Amino acid sequence: MEMSLFEIWGSMSLLSRLVAISLLGMGVASFAVIIERAWVLRRTDRESMEFASKSRSQFADGDIAGVLELARRFTRNPLARLTAIGVQTFQANERKDGGPTAAAELTRRELARKLELYSAEGRRGMGMLASIGSTAPFIGLFGTVIGIIVAFQGIASAGGGGIAAVSAGIAEALIVTAVGLIVAITSVLFFNYLSGRFDRLDMQMQHAAGELIDYLEGAHGHGGRDR
Repeated sequence: MEMSLFEIWGSMSLLSRLVAISLLGMGVASFAVIIERAWVLRRTDRESMEFASKSRSQFADGDIAGVLELARRFTRNPLARLTAIGVQTFQANERKDGGPTAAAELTRRELARKLELYSAEGRRGMGMLASIGSTAPFIGLFGTVIGIIVAFQGIASAGGGGIAAVSAGIAEALIVTAVGLIVAITSVLFFNYLSGRFDRLDMQMQHAAGELIDYLEGAHGHGGRDR
């Protein structure tokens, strides 16, 4: 006997429907996080490359004011924001007691704090993705148990163990299990992929912060134009 999804849905108990709806909701939420974070990463990569390309010649010419002006055009890009904060922090402290050495150390600390903040901003939603990946199989298993219970209830009602008595419960259990596994596998795979991308972005940002501090110290030490 063949049963369509609509027939299986109609035969489901209220609890089974709630489990299925929960899994579908988790799948939608997971898909939304994946699409949004992937788009953020793509935009960040594109804008970072554009900012780095344009600012490279300005740094080479010692045109720090031009770098700051350029950074204002990339208000959502972490590399541009980090560069602007590093330059401004160094300039604000280089005339104080301790000179450029103290200014460089204060800049390094400020950039380290900002790197942690930008990393947390970039990974927004990743915790939910990890939670969905870890809990969806268990919710699917809960649906499986409910389906088996329904199957045994069918046997009891029919007074025997024919296929007609258990087909609805077994189909229900298998479908809910499959949905739970699909949601979990998709979430885990994309969580690992996105985490790797964000780890690489964090490393690039740390490298850029180190290069910026080296440039500011070197430009000041050699009398470069840092205004």
